[in-house]
Amino acid sequence: MSKTYRGYNEGGDTSSSHLVTVTFDAAPEEGYFLEHRVCHSPTGLSWGYAGSGPADLARSILWDFLGNEPARWLYQEFKFAFVAKWPQDGSWALTAEEIRQWLLGEEHENPGRSPLAEEV
Repeated sequence: MSKTYRGYNEGGDTSSSHLVTVTFDAAPEEGYFLEHRVCHSPTGLSWGYAGSGPADLARSILWDFLGNEPARWLYQEFKFAFVAKWPQDGSWALTAEEIRQWLLGEEHENPGRSPLAEEV
């Protein structure tokens, strides 16, 4: 069952609350809110820049996708590749397949650093 991660900015501005849901293509009603795996930002998840909220979002998405804690270098790369580029005051969607493809590319570019071979 394929997952899709979706971010919503509740108020439509940069000071509004940011929510992230995870849905399944075959059963969207069985979705859930992404757990915030706090490491850098005690105030919550965010996107659209390269700060602590986006770092925690990148970490939380990869943790959910992989089923275990991602390496710091990996979620920081993911933050710059995706999270920092999403519109700060808008919504976004990212599929599990897009994440998988990105991880395969990272594994190719950084063969000695990839902890992901069996996960992808």
